[in-house]
Amino acid sequence: MNIKDKVKPNILATPPSGIRKYFDLINEMKDAISLGIGEPDFETPWIIREEGIYSLEKGKTFYSSNAGFIELREEIAKYMARKYNLHYDPRTEILVTVGGSEAIDIALRTFAGPGDEVIIPEPSFVAYRGCTMFCGATPVSLELKAEHQFRIQPEQLEECITDRTAAIIIPYPNNPTGAIMEYEDYARIVEVLRDKDIVVISDELYAELNYRGRHVSIAQFPEMKDKTIVINGFSKAFAMTGWRIGFVCGHHDAIEQMKKIHQYAVMCSPTTAQFAAIEALRNGEPEVRRMVDEYNRRRRVMYDGFNRMGLTCFEPFGAFYCFPDIRSTGLTSDEFCERLLREEKVLTVPGNAFGACGEGFVRATYATSLDNILEALKRIGRFVEKVRAENRYAGAVTA
Repeated sequence: MNIKDKVKPNILATPPSGIRKYFDLINEMKDAISLGIGEPDFETPWIIREEGIYSLEKGKTFYSSNAGFIELREEIAKYMARKYNLHYDPRTEILVTVGGSEAIDIALRTFAGPGDEVIIPEPSFVAYRGCTMFCGATPVSLELKAEHQFRIQPEQLEECITDRTAAIIIPYPNNPTGAIMEYEDYARIVEVLRDKDIVVISDELYAELNYRGRHVSIAQFPEMKDKTIVINGFSKAFAMTGWRIGFVCGHHDAIEQMKKIHQYAVMCSPTTAQFAAIEALRNGEPEVRRMVDEYNRRRRVMYDGFNRMGLTCFEPFGAFYCFPDIRSTGLTSDEFCERLLREEKVLTVPGNAFGACGEGFVRATYATSLDNILEALKRIGRFVEKVRAENRYAGAVTA
């Protein structure tokens, strides 16, 4: 028997992440600078780590309830009310998950399946398309455009909706572009969605990383709250990526069904991480503000640097990524990233890893030190000048 012949067609048809090969390449290099990994370079704040350590010292290594410790769900409910004026019952409308990734997976498995379509604004997080295909549904790309600051346009959304549309993913603040949606943007797409039987899966993992003011959730519109699944977590804002702790908020009927998949697949989220998350919500926000201030400083340096070297970059107001346009170099996204890594030892990620419409762009994260950013910009500038000189020479020869 050839075991591969037994693999389901939808799994075979799903390509591996377009990001991983670049991480494999950089592991073989010395003195390389990574602008590729979407992970805070800060350590988890000590007060949060200390609580996790203390829970282990006290022997608190038992299972929690499937939905997560009620103390944590109560803190999440307070957080959502305090931050976004969204009110959820901690006993029936909040589920603690293994990071935001599990939350995306179980939301899609609950609401989409064979014969369904899921609208995915792209460029966006690579897991959306993969998880949609894993559950047998068809991903439908809504192509975000730089001239619209990578925000969803209502007319685009209208064009994507069919009688097979089961769900739409709302990915803001956006990975990889750094785009945000503001109240007026949501108001326009709410007009499109208000009378549609379409579930909204709103991935708000970068909600705290907003440099233009307070984050807005589509769930804040009263007519959208009951049909919106809000996904958030601790990885990005609290620098807790390895703790693998996230959460979902939604109507109790939705959470009840999502909890079934969660309880059969993973039982419960890591309990040490849950104790740490309780402390994060109670006392960690000053540390979050400190990290956000530093990200904002780095953001301005990277954004200005790309534009100065002629790689047009719209200003990102969320997350911790820049998404410069590299088409002026004449290279594809893959060619640019592979050559930059080999010739200047700087890792960026090709934009087409986040959807075909990301071709012509690259993603660079400023979740690294300012020294690394300044050195990386120096190397990228040198590389861009080299490529432009090659283009001029090629043009002169052909002329």
